[in-house]
Amino acid sequence: MARFSRLKTLTVIEDIGLIPVFYNSDIEISKNIVKACAEGGAICIEMTNRGDGAIDVFKELEIFCRTELPNIILGAGSIVDSPTAAAYIGYGANFIVGPVIDEETAILCNKRKIPYSPGCGSATEIQKAHALGVEFCKLFPGAQVGGPAFVKAMKGPCPWTKIMPTGGVSPTEESLRDWFTSGVACVGMGSKLITREAIKSKNYSHITSEVKRVIELIKKIREYL
Repeated sequence: MARFSRLKTLTVIEDIGLIPVFYNSDIEISKNIVKACAEGGAICIEMTNRGDGAIDVFKELEIFCRTELPNIILGAGSIVDSPTAAAYIGYGANFIVGPVIDEETAILCNKRKIPYSPGCGSATEIQKAHALGVEFCKLFPGAQVGGPAFVKAMKGPCPWTKIMPTGGVSPTEESLRDWFTSGVACVGMGSKLITREAIKSKNYSHITSEVKRVIELIKKIREYL
Protein backbone atom coordinates (compact mmCIF):
# COMPACT_ATOMS: atom_id res chain seq x y z
CA MET A 1 0.00 0.00 0.00
CA ALA A 2 1.02 3.64 -0.38
CA ARG A 3 3.33 5.00 2.32
CA PHE A 4 2.09 8.56 1.89
CA SER A 5 -1.39 10.02 2.07
CA ARG A 6 -3.02 11.44 -1.05
CA LEU A 7 -2.96 14.94 0.45
CA LYS A 8 0.73 14.67 1.32
CA THR A 9 1.64 13.45 -2.18
CA LEU A 10 -0.35 16.13 -3.99
CA THR A 11 1.04 18.87 -1.74
CA VAL A 12 4.65 17.82 -2.28
CA ILE A 13 4.21 17.52 -6.05
CA GLU A 14 2.81 21.04 -6.31
CA ASP A 15 5.31 22.55 -3.86
CA ILE A 16 8.33 21.22 -5.76
CA GLY A 17 6.79 21.69 -9.20
CA LEU A 18 8.76 18.89 -10.85
CA ILE A 19 8.27 15.15 -11.29
CA PRO A 20 11.23 13.36 -12.89
CA VAL A 21 10.02 10.54 -15.15
CA PHE A 22 12.11 7.52 -16.12
CA TYR A 23 12.30 3.81 -16.86
CA ASN A 24 15.28 1.50 -16.86
CA SER A 25 15.19 -2.28 -16.76
CA ASP A 26 18.33 -2.45 -14.61
CA ILE A 27 17.41 -2.19 -10.94
CA GLU A 28 20.82 -0.87 -9.89
CA ILE A 29 20.68 1.89 -12.50
CA SER A 30 17.13 2.69 -11.39
CA LYS A 31 18.25 2.97 -7.78
CA ASN A 32 21.01 5.37 -8.77
CA ILE A 33 18.61 7.49 -10.83
CA VAL A 34 16.19 7.78 -7.92
CA LYS A 35 19.00 8.60 -5.52
CA ALA A 36 20.34 11.26 -7.90
CA CYS A 37 16.91 12.87 -8.24
CA ALA A 38 16.44 12.81 -4.47
CA GLU A 39 19.81 14.48 -3.90
CA GLY A 40 18.74 17.18 -6.37
CA GLY A 41 15.57 17.88 -4.38
CA ALA A 42 12.96 15.97 -6.39
CA ILE A 43 11.35 13.56 -3.96
CA CYS A 44 8.27 12.71 -6.07
CA ILE A 45 9.45 10.43 -8.86
CA GLU A 46 7.54 8.55 -11.55
CA MET A 47 8.77 5.21 -12.87
CA THR A 48 6.97 4.32 -16.08
CA ASN A 49 5.51 0.94 -16.95
CA ARG A 50 7.39 0.76 -20.23
CA GLY A 51 9.24 -2.56 -20.43
CA ASP A 52 8.66 -6.29 -19.91
CA GLY A 53 8.88 -7.00 -16.21
CA ALA A 54 8.73 -3.30 -15.33
CA ILE A 55 6.59 -4.07 -12.30
CA ASP A 56 9.33 -6.30 -10.89
CA VAL A 57 11.77 -3.40 -11.13
CA PHE A 58 9.22 -1.15 -9.43
CA LYS A 59 8.72 -3.64 -6.61
CA GLU A 60 12.45 -3.73 -5.82
CA LEU A 61 12.75 0.03 -6.24
CA GLU A 62 9.97 0.75 -3.76
CA ILE A 63 11.58 -1.60 -1.23
CA PHE A 64 14.84 0.30 -1.75
CA CYS A 65 13.07 3.63 -1.21
CA ARG A 66 11.30 2.36 1.87
CA THR A 67 14.54 1.24 3.49
CA GLU A 68 17.18 3.62 2.11
CA LEU A 69 15.30 6.75 0.97
CA PRO A 70 12.12 6.84 3.08
CA ASN A 71 11.20 10.39 2.05
CA ILE A 72 10.90 9.42 -1.64
CA ILE A 73 7.34 9.36 -2.98
CA LEU A 74 7.51 6.82 -5.81
CA GLY A 75 4.69 6.55 -8.32
CA ALA A 76 3.93 4.53 -11.45
CA GLY A 77 3.32 5.98 -14.91
CA SER A 78 2.14 4.87 -18.35
CA ILE A 79 -0.75 3.04 -16.67
CA VAL A 80 -3.72 2.51 -19.01
CA ASP A 81 -5.97 0.06 -17.14
CA SER A 82 -7.11 -0.76 -13.62
CA PRO A 83 -5.57 -4.26 -13.31
CA THR A 84 -2.13 -2.79 -13.98
CA ALA A 85 -2.81 0.09 -11.59
CA ALA A 86 -3.93 -2.39 -8.90
CA ALA A 87 -0.71 -4.38 -9.29
CA TYR A 88 1.45 -1.28 -8.85
CA ILE A 89 -0.62 -0.07 -5.92
CA GLY A 90 -0.14 -3.50 -4.35
CA TYR A 91 3.60 -2.98 -4.58
CA GLY A 92 3.43 0.45 -2.96
CA ALA A 93 2.80 3.02 -5.70
CA ASN A 94 1.99 6.35 -4.09
CA PHE A 95 0.43 7.83 -7.22
CA ILE A 96 -0.67 6.63 -10.64
CA VAL A 97 -0.16 8.48 -13.94
CA GLY A 98 -1.51 7.52 -17.36
CA PRO A 99 -1.41 8.77 -20.94
CA VAL A 100 -5.21 8.47 -21.21
CA ILE A 101 -8.26 8.66 -18.95
CA ASP A 102 -9.47 5.30 -17.68
CA GLU A 103 -12.59 5.45 -15.55
CA GLU A 104 -12.00 2.14 -13.78
CA THR A 105 -8.49 3.24 -12.82
CA ALA A 106 -9.85 6.52 -11.46
CA ILE A 107 -12.42 4.68 -9.33
CA LEU A 108 -9.82 2.23 -8.07
CA CYS A 109 -7.43 5.03 -7.08
CA ASN A 110 -10.22 6.91 -5.32
CA LYS A 111 -11.09 3.80 -3.33
CA ARG A 112 -7.49 3.48 -2.20
CA LYS A 113 -6.96 7.25 -1.72
CA ILE A 114 -4.21 7.27 -4.34
CA PRO A 115 -3.67 10.35 -6.56
CA TYR A 116 -4.49 9.61 -10.20
CA SER A 117 -3.26 11.86 -13.00
CA PRO A 118 -4.63 10.79 -16.39
CA GLY A 119 -3.60 12.17 -19.75
CA CYS A 120 -5.98 14.84 -21.08
CA GLY A 121 -5.90 16.66 -24.39
CA SER A 122 -9.11 18.72 -24.40
CA ALA A 123 -11.41 20.73 -22.15
CA THR A 124 -13.93 17.89 -22.25
CA GLU A 125 -11.36 15.32 -21.09
CA ILE A 126 -10.24 17.61 -18.27
CA GLN A 127 -13.84 18.05 -17.16
CA LYS A 128 -14.33 14.26 -17.24
CA ALA A 129 -11.21 13.83 -15.13
CA HIS A 130 -12.54 16.33 -12.61
CA ALA A 131 -15.79 14.40 -12.40
CA LEU A 132 -13.79 11.26 -11.62
CA GLY A 133 -12.06 12.96 -8.69
CA VAL A 134 -8.76 13.86 -10.37
CA GLU A 135 -6.77 16.71 -8.81
CA PHE A 136 -3.92 17.07 -11.34
CA CYS A 137 -4.72 16.51 -15.00
CA LYS A 138 -1.75 15.41 -17.04
CA LEU A 139 -1.60 17.41 -20.26
CA PHE A 140 -0.33 14.85 -22.75
CA PRO A 141 1.34 15.10 -25.10
CA GLY A 142 1.90 18.62 -23.80
CA ALA A 143 3.37 20.28 -26.88
CA GLN A 144 1.14 18.58 -29.42
CA VAL A 145 -2.18 19.44 -27.76
CA GLY A 146 -1.44 23.15 -27.59
CA GLY A 147 1.42 23.78 -25.19
CA PRO A 148 1.34 26.68 -22.69
CA ALA A 149 -1.28 28.51 -24.79
CA PHE A 150 -3.73 25.66 -24.18
CA VAL A 151 -3.12 25.83 -20.42
CA LYS A 152 -3.69 29.60 -20.34
CA ALA A 153 -6.89 29.26 -22.36
CA MET A 154 -8.15 26.46 -20.11
CA LYS A 155 -7.41 28.32 -16.90
CA GLY A 156 -9.55 31.26 -18.05
CA PRO A 157 -12.99 29.65 -17.71
CA CYS A 158 -11.77 26.95 -15.27
CA PRO A 159 -9.26 28.59 -12.90
CA TRP A 160 -9.56 25.70 -10.45
CA THR A 161 -7.96 23.32 -12.94
CA LYS A 162 -4.54 21.97 -11.99
CA ILE A 163 -2.51 20.87 -15.00
CA MET A 164 0.74 18.91 -15.19
CA PRO A 165 2.22 18.85 -18.72
CA THR A 166 4.44 15.98 -19.77
CA GLY A 167 5.96 16.01 -23.22
CA GLY A 168 7.20 19.29 -24.63
CA VAL A 169 8.75 20.48 -21.36
CA SER A 170 12.47 21.27 -21.56
CA PRO A 171 14.89 21.98 -18.69
CA THR A 172 15.49 25.52 -19.92
CA GLU A 173 14.43 28.79 -18.31
CA GLU A 174 12.48 29.77 -21.43
CA SER A 175 10.46 26.54 -21.55
CA LEU A 176 9.78 26.48 -17.81
CA ARG A 177 8.82 30.15 -17.79
CA ASP A 178 6.34 29.62 -20.64
CA TRP A 179 4.68 26.71 -18.85
CA PHE A 180 4.53 28.17 -15.34
CA THR A 181 3.37 31.62 -16.43
CA SER A 182 0.57 29.87 -18.33
CA GLY A 183 -0.66 28.45 -15.02
CA VAL A 184 0.60 24.87 -14.66
CA ALA A 185 0.76 23.38 -11.18
CA CYS A 186 3.83 21.29 -11.92
CA VAL A 187 5.66 19.63 -14.82
CA GLY A 188 6.78 16.11 -15.63
CA MET A 189 10.12 15.70 -17.38
CA GLY A 190 11.76 12.56 -18.72
CA SER A 191 14.66 12.04 -21.10
CA LYS A 192 15.42 15.75 -21.42
CA LEU A 193 16.21 15.76 -17.72
CA ILE A 194 17.45 12.22 -17.15
CA THR A 195 19.43 11.90 -20.36
CA ARG A 196 20.59 8.70 -22.03
CA GLU A 197 24.11 10.09 -22.07
CA ALA A 198 24.17 10.58 -18.30
CA ILE A 199 22.81 7.08 -17.72
CA LYS A 200 25.19 5.45 -20.19
CA SER A 201 28.21 7.16 -18.65
CA LYS A 202 26.84 6.62 -15.11
CA ASN A 203 27.16 10.36 -14.55
CA TYR A 204 24.56 10.47 -11.82
CA SER A 205 26.00 13.67 -10.37
CA HIS A 206 24.97 15.38 -13.62
CA ILE A 207 21.38 14.22 -13.08
CA THR A 208 21.51 15.59 -9.54
CA SER A 209 22.81 18.97 -10.66
CA GLU A 210 20.24 19.22 -13.45
CA VAL A 211 17.35 18.35 -11.15
CA LYS A 212 18.57 20.90 -8.61
CA ARG A 213 18.98 23.55 -11.32
CA VAL A 214 15.47 22.97 -12.68
CA ILE A 215 13.86 23.11 -9.23
CA GLU A 216 15.69 26.37 -8.50
CA LEU A 217 14.51 27.78 -11.85
CA ILE A 218 10.92 26.85 -11.04
CA LYS A 219 11.19 28.54 -7.65
CA LYS A 220 12.67 31.66 -9.24
CA ILE A 221 9.93 31.83 -11.90
CA ARG A 222 7.17 31.36 -9.31
CA GLU A 223 8.45 34.32 -7.28
CA TYR A 224 7.31 36.65 -10.06
CA LEU A 225 3.92 35.08 -10.77
